[in-house]
Amino acid sequence: MRDPHTVPRLVAAPEAPADPGPLPRCPVCGSPPERISWRQCPGRPVRLVFDPCGHGHTSPTPPVLTVTPPPP
Repeated sequence: MRDPHTVPRLVAAPEAPADPGPLPRCPVCGSPPERISWRQCPGRPVRLVFDPCGHGHTSPTPPVLTVTPPPP
């Protein structure tokens, strides 16, 4: 006897970047940054600056800082 419940169709997950880095890519040009600087004044949004491209991004919340192990 067949199962009367429908089975959802499986789809492949989107491919992950080949070499993910610990830093997010620049939202303007999409290049991987060497470092990200951030500055916040009381009552103002956080300003992120991606180096070496120099593009900036304003965020209403401070970045979440984590420590990641070095790549093998």
